[in-house]
Amino acid sequence: MTLQEQVPEALQEGTPPPRRTSAMWSWFRKHLVWIALGVVFAAFVTFLAVERFSAPNDSRALSTRNPAPDGAMALAEILGRHGVAITPTDTLEDTLTAISDDTHTTVLLYDPRGFLDRSQLEDLRSEADRLVVVAPRLPTLNGLEPGIRPGGVVPEATKILEPGCGQEDAERAGAVAAQGPVYLGPVICYATRSDGPGLYVASADGRVVVLGSTELLENQHLAAEGNAALAIRTLGGAPDLVWYTPGLTDVASDRSAPTLNELAPAWLAFAGPWLGVVAILAILWRGRRLGPLVFEPLPVVVEAAETAEGRARLYQDSRAVERAADNLRAGTLARLAKHFNLGTDATAEVIVDAVARRLGRQAPAIRWSLIDSKPQTEGQLVQWAQQIERIEQEATAR
Repeated sequence: MTLQEQVPEALQEGTPPPRRTSAMWSWFRKHLVWIALGVVFAAFVTFLAVERFSAPNDSRALSTRNPAPDGAMALAEILGRHGVAITPTDTLEDTLTAISDDTHTTVLLYDPRGFLDRSQLEDLRSEADRLVVVAPRLPTLNGLEPGIRPGGVVPEATKILEPGCGQEDAERAGAVAAQGPVYLGPVICYATRSDGPGLYVASADGRVVVLGSTELLENQHLAAEGNAALAIRTLGGAPDLVWYTPGLTDVASDRSAPTLNELAPAWLAFAGPWLGVVAILAILWRGRRLGPLVFEPLPVVVEAAETAEGRARLYQDSRAVERAADNLRAGTLARLAKHFNLGTDATAEVIVDAVARRLGRQAPAIRWSLIDSKPQTEGQLVQWAQQIERIEQEATAR
């Protein structure tokens, strides 16, 4: 019998052939949890690999590789599309090397922590064809351009600033929207008031430009008003741009913090000794008036009446009417509970019932006088204190 004849006979006898599909499905269901974990692990490894080998991002503010809201990657991309070659640097040595390769180079300096000293700033200014400084500190300004000095900040109520100057880049860029420091200098644009400090200040020769706000360059504010236009025209004037953000490696090894003598004003050298003499005379004058110290053996016994009177005067001086009433009420209830042998854990209701039975009065009236009454003024406090004192005397006299 051939194979073709045997197969129909086997089917007719009721013996089904093996099914590989059902076996695979059974194995898949049995190992479903492990398969799901493997897929999750593979996805996680793939994500780490993509993050590891993708283009590195810099989290520093105003970095050309920082896509965050406070970064400047958007501006760097726009300048690159306009043909500007950007060279990011984070050391002075690399910056000077990049400048020496081409004399027509614009340098952007953002040093918010003041890592560069005066000599380093002077070297940078002498080598750069044009220097754009963003939100500089006072020592940075003194090392770059003494003619430019701080002038305050943009008022919070001022949302938009107009150029208001004859500088071509500012006039073509139009109004900007930014908050930050403003400066005074030979050329002032985007002034906060007439003849006042501005957000854009340049030296007389135009080699040093100060931008007071980082918002003019940040990703999150670049699209506001004419911020992008002003940033592009200020930084894109030359074919090469060196984007310099100093770091700790630029701090000079011999650089030390200023001493107190260096920080103190000059007039303190004359006024200091005189103030010292005046202080000594004042100490001697007051010391003689107070007299010598009197030593008293300890512990000191103070009568209860003196402490009660002292506390009462403190309450009176601070107008603590409610606090004084609470203390009087607590003392009265404690003495009544002791008189009627009610125990220290007796409630106010039990004490009120005992007083009402002793005096033959209604319990609500006694409760109002002892508990519910809340004096608000000093006069009401005196009248209420006399009332509960009479109730206590009547209850304890019988």
